[in-house]
This record gives sequence, structure tokens and C-alpha cells, in this order.
Amino acid sequence: MNADVERTAIRKIYMRLLPLLFISYFVCYLDRINVGFAALTMNKDLGFTATVFALGATAFFWGYCLFEVPSNLVLEKVGARIWIARIMITWGLFSGATAFVTGATSFATVRFFLGVSEAGFFPGMILYFTYWFPARYRGRVVGWFMTAIPVSIALGSPISTAFLYLDGLWGLPGWSWLFIAEAIPAVVLGFVVLFYLTDRPAQATWLTPQEREWLVSELQVERAAVDQVRVYSLLQSLVNPRVLALAVIYLGIATASVGLVIFLPQIIKQHGLTNMMTGFATAIPYVVGTIGMIVCGYITDRMHERRWNLFFTCIAAAVGLFVAALLSDSLWALAGLSLATVGFYGMKTSFWPLPSTFMSGTAAAAAIAAVNSLGNFGGLIGPIAVGWLKDTTGSFGSGLYFLAACGLVSAAMTLIAVHERYMPSKARVEMAPAE
Repeated sequence: MNADVERTAIRKIYMRLLPLLFISYFVCYLDRINVGFAALTMNKDLGFTATVFALGATAFFWGYCLFEVPSNLVLEKVGARIWIARIMITWGLFSGATAFVTGATSFATVRFFLGVSEAGFFPGMILYFTYWFPARYRGRVVGWFMTAIPVSIALGSPISTAFLYLDGLWGLPGWSWLFIAEAIPAVVLGFVVLFYLTDRPAQATWLTPQEREWLVSELQVERAAVDQVRVYSLLQSLVNPRVLALAVIYLGIATASVGLVIFLPQIIKQHGLTNMMTGFATAIPYVVGTIGMIVCGYITDRMHERRWNLFFTCIAAAVGLFVAALLSDSLWALAGLSLATVGFYGMKTSFWPLPSTFMSGTAAAAAIAAVNSLGNFGGLIGPIAVGWLKDTTGSFGSGLYFLAACGLVSAAMTLIAVHERYMPSKARVEMAPAE
């Protein structure tokens, strides 16, 4: 009987939450990376070098990283519905404002406030999943949710480059239309989230009483099993060695991933492609990455194992970038980039369920946000390093080698710091003390 209740409850939760959250994250990441496509014409219009562009684009991460933890703590207190809606509406407004920048200072300023506005969205979603899904489902859930990243790049690549052809319409350059058009969905979806999202399972009138009772009980037992080992305070969660180790792992992958995505359109266009063909070619690695993320999510949950899945996906990212660097003078580099994206995105399905295996409540909210915040400093390091190496050497190859090294650091830290074998929810239930 419980198996039937579990099956129907999880199906309803998937169908109720994942489509909206997937679309929201799709729009979120589209608004984050469209600056890479705008650069195809914006850099010339505004006189940006690769380094100046990288410094302005990465101002986003200063605001984003500084406000991650406070934002996630607010979400834990006021609920996901109100706070996620606020995040989406404000980031949409600042994303649209990028259309009207006139130089390096205004560009960096708007990007900074875009980061402040978006801060807390992703860690808030990871925390939100712990409210709704037992541990044994979280790898797959994270996988499906985060396919929004490669899908947004794959679909957004030709869409974004198409807006560049609106150059001159109503006196605006094409890159301005790109920012305006892709900002509108964020504001609209913010209001949809406000009226549609449910904060906690106990409030889910769309579940039957039996389904609500099963889910609330299941999650309570999991939390009790985690708290039985140790309950962390907010401060303890922020300085916990395991949390800091996870941040280092994520820092390496984020450095490699963002360093690539910001410059990938320029890397591909240097082979003589048009803007539109650049958009389609850029999509190829991310189509492969989408498939890889879904497969990795199922593998890590079915194996009930996180450490080795995380290690091998980090290795895949490093090897793929190394191959891309070797073949950087040829479009065959796309093969290496495709392997790298499988690593970038596949690692997230085994990585993000880890914090909730040893923390809960406010501590988990702070830990998840801290890992994401510290890790996303890679969004500063990667693009600036690639931009500087391009200006210094005249080639993107050296930048790709640097990004490959960052992937290797993440793989090595996984072997050193991640020791726990993932324990599925049913095992936790068996170990929990009787009520």
C-alpha cells in the first residue's frame, strides 16, 4: 500500500513542480549566458577587449556570491513561493537593463546588480527539493532540473544570435534586442511562481491526505536520521571542513564551466562561421551535455553512490577540455567540448545531494548557499583567466588548458575529501530510532 502511495505522490510532485522550475531555470541561465552571444557584436560597438569584456561580464558573480547565503536564509524563513518570485522579477528587470549600457562602467554595474538579484535562486531550488523529495530521488531530480542549463545554451544559442539580426530596429542595436526579449519571460514567470508554487508538502492540497502523510513522515524520518548524527549551527555549517571541501570541488568545475560558456561563441566563430552558424555549432556540446546529465542522474541514484560518480564526471570535464585545447585550431574541438559538458553537468547530479546527507534545516540552507557562493567565484576566475590568456597569447588554446587543470583539481579533491557512500532513504528509515 505504501509503495502505491509513494509512486503516485512522487509522480504528482514531479508533474506539479519540475516543469515550472525547469522553465524558470532555463530562463535564468539564458539571461546569465546571453552576454556571451551579445559580445559577438556588442564588444565592437562598445570598444571592449576580451579582458574588459570578461571583467564586466564577471561583475555578475561579485553580486551573486556576496548575497547567496543571506538570500537562502530568507527563503528558508519566508518560503520559496514569495522569495523565488521576488528573485525572478528583479533579475528580469536588470537583465533587460543591460540593453542600455553605454560602456565598461555601466556594463559592469548592471551585471553586478543582476547577480545581486539572482542570488539565491539556484541554492534555493536545491533546498526546495529537500522539502519535497526523499534522498533516493534527488540525483534524478537535480539531473532533470539542471538539464535547463545545457538546454538553455543549446536552444538559446540560435535564438540569441537570431536577435542580433534585429540590428537597427527602432534605433537599437541587435544585442540590445537580445537582452530585452530574453528578460521578459523572467518577469512573467515570477508572477506565475507567486500564484502556483507550494511552499511545503503539508500545504499541498493537490496531494491526497494519504500522500501528504506519507511524504511528511518520510522526510521527517530522514531529517531525524541526519540530526541524530549531529546538529550543526548556522556558523558551524559555514566553516565545516566538508562544506569547504565541497566548495573547492565546485570552484574547480564552475571555473571551467563558466570560463568556457562565456567565450565559447567567440571560440567557435574564429573558424570563420557566421553568427547564426556559430549559434548552431555552440549548441552541439550542450545537447550532448543534456543527455549526459539525465543519464548520470539515474546512474548515481541506482548505484546509491556519489563519490566515484562525482570523480569520473570531473575527470571527463578535464579530459574533454584538454582534447579541445589540442584541437583548438579545428572544429573537431567540438568533440572534446561535448565530453567536457557531460562532465560539467553530469557531476551536479551526484554533487548537489551531498550537503543534505549530513546537514538539515537552516544549516543545510546555509551550507548549500555557501558551497554555491564560494564555488561560483569560479565565474570570476574562469572568464578573466581565459580573456587575459587570449589577449596575451592570441589563442584560446592556453585558456582551455587552464580550464582543464581546474577540472583535475575538482577530481583530486573528490578523492581526498568525499568519503561517504550515499545512503538511500529506505536505509535511513531502517536506522532511525523507533518513535
